[in-house]
Amino acid sequence: MDVIADFLLRVLGQFQSPTLAFLIGGILLAASGSKLQIPDAIYKFAVFMLLMRIGLNGGMEIREADLSAMILPALAAMGLGAGIVLLGVVTLARAPNVKRDDAIATAGLFGAVSASTLGAAMVLMEQDGIEYEAWVPALYPFMDIPALVLAIVLARMHKAKTEAAEGVSVDGAVTARPPRRRIAVWQIVKDSLQGAALSALILGLLLGLFTRPERVFDTFYDPLFRGLLSVLMLIMGMEAWQRLNELRRVAQWYAVYAALAPICHGLIAFGVGYLIHLTTGFSPGGVILTGTDFYPAPHS
Repeated sequence: MDVIADFLLRVLGQFQSPTLAFLIGGILLAASGSKLQIPDAIYKFAVFMLLMRIGLNGGMEIREADLSAMILPALAAMGLGAGIVLLGVVTLARAPNVKRDDAIATAGLFGAVSASTLGAAMVLMEQDGIEYEAWVPALYPFMDIPALVLAIVLARMHKAKTEAAEGVSVDGAVTARPPRRRIAVWQIVKDSLQGAALSALILGLLLGLFTRPERVFDTFYDPLFRGLLSVLMLIMGMEAWQRLNELRRVAQWYAVYAALAPICHGLIAFGVGYLIHLTTGFSPGGVILTGTDFYPAPHS
């Protein structure tokens, strides 16, 4: 009973934390019909600053870290990103009234990492005094790219298979099946790396790794981190409420998947992280952060 009571008290305490409070505030504003609008440019700037801060800090820590300790977590991150996509293919893609292309795209989104969720998790852990390796957030690309690449490859393979099976109709006649087109995996990887979020994070990593940005980090990026995250959580809350109406227009299985999949993904990632903890001494905080990386959020 003491464990349950302690857990409930911690949950109630989190509702008073600034991070969650701003999220709930955004939901209440949108629910009340408020006309408040935060320009998209501010959202993009906040995400850029958060990822640069995470990247800079990760790069500076990698400089001093034991690189051998990062190998297993990095490989696990890649496997988790791809595995979650495959899990979505064998679950959501087989649900009634769900198109396979849409299911694969959704699974790719869930397999990729949420920058806002990552930032919120870091703040909450710091508030509770839970330590973690500063390079853990730098595993972002190792999770993100395999998930996106695999989702795109599977979607294109499905499209090619469908076209080959149906053939091409010309004047009522079915012609020979079209030749299979080569899937440019490297182009997919390149497009992923050129995305805004990954570009900001990778830039921060490289600057933190190969330069000495400690002064600008301590005086600019780090002090703004929590404030910008609060703005981002407010935006997320407002958008989350607005998107609830969209659930009425999609297959009910998407709502079920959206509710259950993040919990399953987080538990799987937590389990993998715990095994790494037993094997290499990966910190408990790193295990928690690995698990929370697979909770998607609006605008991620």
